[in-house]
Amino acid sequence: MAIIRSLPALPSSPAPLDVPVPNAPRHHLRAVDRDEVIDVAEFLPPGATWLPAPPHTLPTLPGQPPMVGYLVLIPADSPHLTQTSLPVPPLPDEAEPLVRIDTVQRTAQLNGAELDLTYLEFELLAHLVAHPNRVHTRDQLVTTVWGYGHVGDGRTVDVHIARLRRKLGVEHRKAIQTVRRVGYKYTPPTAR
Repeated sequence: MAIIRSLPALPSSPAPLDVPVPNAPRHHLRAVDRDEVIDVAEFLPPGATWLPAPPHTLPTLPGQPPMVGYLVLIPADSPHLTQTSLPVPPLPDEAEPLVRIDTVQRTAQLNGAELDLTYLEFELLAHLVAHPNRVHTRDQLVTTVWGYGHVGDGRTVDVHIARLRRKLGVEHRKAIQTVRRVGYKYTPPTAR
């Protein structure tokens, strides 16, 4: 059984509490002043790095200042990855996903058959499948899939979406929907 203990409290906050949680990793939480600078390196697992999250990936709350977030990059062979992922609840039998993405093997399957995808087609499909029913602008997709250094326009995204739709076939091509004047969204096809 692990004990989750907060970091030393700020002078204006109450003393830290010890809360026993079975089989939980140790977390460090405490309030931070607006002007306080935190050295986060001590909180990262060995070999991990961090960088600021792109602003378009963070949620916004009406009437609140913008949120700041960070991406923590952990090496694939790190033992810290085994306990950090959240369990995914199983889908009911009638909602079995037809598109499956294996990011470790870098394969995509449609109804059990492997799709022959280029590197960018795989990255684009994996991103859309990871965020179902969410509308993505062309600029967001270029930034996320192609990266910051990509020089191009939204037409590049349109061409790759058209190729993905052809590879999904007539029956499932509508899983990637066009949202006029905005971008695209992925609506998962399900077995019937």
